[in-house]
Amino acid sequence: MSLGVIFGRVQSLWDRGRGGRRLDSTASNTLSPRASRPYIPGYGVPGSEEGMLPWEHVTSKLAGAKNYWICTATRDGAPHCTPIWGAYLEGVLYLEGSPRTRRGRDIARNPHVAVHLESGDDVVILEGVAEEVIPDSDLAQKLAAAMGSKYEGYQPEPEQWAEGGLYRITPKVVFAWTQFPTDATRWTFE
Repeated sequence: MSLGVIFGRVQSLWDRGRGGRRLDSTASNTLSPRASRPYIPGYGVPGSEEGMLPWEHVTSKLAGAKNYWICTATRDGAPHCTPIWGAYLEGVLYLEGSPRTRRGRDIARNPHVAVHLESGDDVVILEGVAEEVIPDSDLAQKLAAAMGSKYEGYQPEPEQWAEGGLYRITPKVVFAWTQFPTDATRWTFE
């Protein structure tokens, strides 16, 4: 299944060399995650589905998070983790930051990322692909409003992402738990 089908209408490639895609405001996440237990031998993760977390737990945590730790791979394959701001809007996680940073250069070379929220007790870990996108005016206004209400003293201008610096994260697998190992849950995306 292509990203265009998964996330809605994706318009023409952005022609400034960074490969960003123009997104219209109808681009939303239509993924249907499948829940199961993570395979973690020796840690007592239950074999039954009883007690698994609902997907709404993850979406609530993503929407309410202030900082998202993103891990990329450097040119030589070494991990590089940094906190970054973003917004979970209409079923899609968007993170922002300059494409000229080490993180941005890493994503341009290898878009596979891991994103972790701050808590080590109420855990959400997302593994997937980052893609630089250029939002249309409506989506940019929604993102600017969401981030402006989340981050005190910060009010992004909707036009600021017209030159890049906004990334959409497409999940491949998500892990979450609040009482490890009892409610440890894995979601995969087809």
